[in-house]
Amino acid sequence: MSINYKELADKYQTPFYAYDFDHITQQYTELKEAFRARKSLLAYAVKANSNLSVVKHLAEQGAGADCVSIGEVKRALKVGIAPYKIIFSGVGKIDDEIRQALELDILMINVESEAELDRVEVIAKELGKEARISVRVNPNIDPKTHPYISTGLHENKFGVDIDTAKRMYIKCKNSENLDAIGIHCHIGSQLTELEPIKESINIVADLVRNLKAIKMEISFFDVGGGLGIVYDDETLIDTKEYGQVIMEALFGLDITVVCEPGRFLVGNSGTFITKVLYEKINGDKRFVIVDGAMNDLIRPSLYNAYHKIEVLEKSENASDCNLVGPVCESGDFFAKNIELPATEHNDLVAIYSAGAYCFTMASNYNTRGKVAEIAIENGKDRLIRKREIFEDLIALEEEYIK
Repeated sequence: MSINYKELADKYQTPFYAYDFDHITQQYTELKEAFRARKSLLAYAVKANSNLSVVKHLAEQGAGADCVSIGEVKRALKVGIAPYKIIFSGVGKIDDEIRQALELDILMINVESEAELDRVEVIAKELGKEARISVRVNPNIDPKTHPYISTGLHENKFGVDIDTAKRMYIKCKNSENLDAIGIHCHIGSQLTELEPIKESINIVADLVRNLKAIKMEISFFDVGGGLGIVYDDETLIDTKEYGQVIMEALFGLDITVVCEPGRFLVGNSGTFITKVLYEKINGDKRFVIVDGAMNDLIRPSLYNAYHKIEVLEKSENASDCNLVGPVCESGDFFAKNIELPATEHNDLVAIYSAGAYCFTMASNYNTRGKVAEIAIENGKDRLIRKREIFEDLIALEEEYIK
């Protein structure tokens, strides 16, 4: 579907995010189809894009939710995702979050350390409840991705090793307040190679069989998420092959597959549209300055991440430049040493693949309001988050001025 960004810019002003909801539907359907041979739950990784309308759209497709804060759990519940489709993950859950998750009766809490399991048990006992949990196993497999989004090595903070996981499951078996119903493994994000996934899932599947031998029945095998998307020229994992690898690893086990896609579902649905303010030359360096900034989209500054960028309706006289924003930081850039055509005031610049880990990582640095978010579905656009104004930014401070 062709989207007229100029019309959207005239209607909503810049900068803004636009999300193609039809693309999200296609991605969800494709991945769900990969697991058609087995019971499955696609639990959308809410952290990728937590806009309520995005989460609701996926809920309408049948998705559950993978959440990493009690706030994300409440977002999922707010748009109608059933508690039995919600998983609460993350390495640092505070007591009150654990308490609320147990009271909300979600599917399971994904536990990432022995110390956390102890806290879950204590809180469940206080509440007179049995906590349904899964253990996140770290298989020590190199995911072949950016180190900042790698999670499956022992040097990463996530999960526990196999021996620790065994101890944790035995503790659950002997506890009146813990019910181990799941196992979890997620080795990283933006994965483009199938072999590390295959290795890690086989390791964890063997652990499930060992647990079965001591009369521990695991009902849910959470394979994590992390399937990559095209930002530049990546060769992607075929979803059918991905599904097949998982089916083979779990052969003979009566278990429901849980998958936690985030970027795969929403990443390429999104485009960030920003407007050229002016150009400047410092020595022999050309800068194209736009009204969007690192507070709106931090991935290039944070990860040195690549996003395809183009000046809309212009393609000639391209030359080297840095595309930068107004924030008072040298790290405020979207791209360095990029070839862009000569620009004029009000030209529109599109930054693609901006549906995941973009708006959700935005801030109000420099007292800049967060930008508008727009949904496009069946050829029609609608506002799904209005642009913040100054009054929004000071609302929680104003009454405390002395």
